Amino acid sequence: MISDIQQDASSRMDKSIEALKKSFTKIRTGRAHPSLLDQVVVSYYGADTPLSQVANVTVDDSRTLAVTPWEKSLMQAIEKAIMSSDLGLNPVTNGNIIRVPLPMLTEERRRDLVKVVKAEAENGRVSIRSIRRDANTEIKEALKEKMVSKDEAHSGEEKVQKITDDYIKQVERLLEEKEADLLSI
Repeated sequence: MISDIQQDASSRMDKSIEALKKSFTKIRTGRAHPSLLDQVVVSYYGADTPLSQVANVTVDDSRTLAVTPWEKSLMQAIEKAIMSSDLGLNPVTNGNIIRVPLPMLTEERRRDLVKVVKAEAENGRVSIRSIRRDANTEIKEALKEKMVSKDEAHSGEEKVQKITDDYIKQVERLLEEKEADLLSI
């Protein structure tokens, strides 16, 4: 019973970490990375389709992405989708390839992005603590229903706390890495 609660909490915390990683990839550091364009959607035959499903996104050099559409007719739609995304990028069409240069980040913009990253990390920590609270509530209900003993409930809560501490450390490590990445020039 308690091990099921712990496994459920752990898998939900894994999902929180994945969500945090995904939100961190959306925050650009000035270096080109194909995942920057993951949330860009293109109107493809009337349906909104992720860019990765209609084009190949590669790193041209450290500051430029190259987008190669699979159909030439999509060039304008892809260019328009990149421009209208909230990334602040200006694509340039060059024959069959759309090049997306990444502008340099100013020191002030880097500090603003660090604040955004810290807020995302805090959201991740809050999510993990919420999962801990849910797991502890389940353990207390199991104790109330006499499905587990007091000792089992107490050790279960301690194990959930240990799992929580491990995931909070992961959030801190991810935050440090992203901060260092943002502040490096």
